[in-house]
Amino acid sequence: MPAIPGAVDAAVKLHQAGYELACVSAMNFQFQSARLKNMQNLGFSIERIIATDNYHDQVNPKAAVLHALKPVAFVDDYLPYLFGISAGIHKALIMREPNGSPNIGPLLASAHSQHDDLAEFANWWIDRDEKQKK
Repeated sequence: MPAIPGAVDAAVKLHQAGYELACVSAMNFQFQSARLKNMQNLGFSIERIIATDNYHDQVNPKAAVLHALKPVAFVDDYLPYLFGISAGIHKALIMREPNGSPNIGPLLASAHSQHDDLAEFANWWIDRDEKQKK
């Protein structure tokens, strides 16, 4: 699977800024190691993939993993995966095309930030981090 344009550079930039990256993905567990190898071969600075079930019956399977990981930020392109995430975790939503996307309406307010792509998020996050350090 090829990388979305700008995604590898964004991940490298975040890693160089001192962030450890993990991928929490709704996918079959049997493909977890293949996904990790694929991402590393593409140049992503990532050490682990954590597979979860898909979102169903109003249950976010990524929430339990994120509660255990306690990341500073969670970035996803599917609004329902932001539900049930601890308040202390920054929830960033990568926007999709509005047609057929769940990323519309008043529930967008559950995202702490919205971005066109991972590259925009990375630039925004690193800039925000640098301003907070001053």
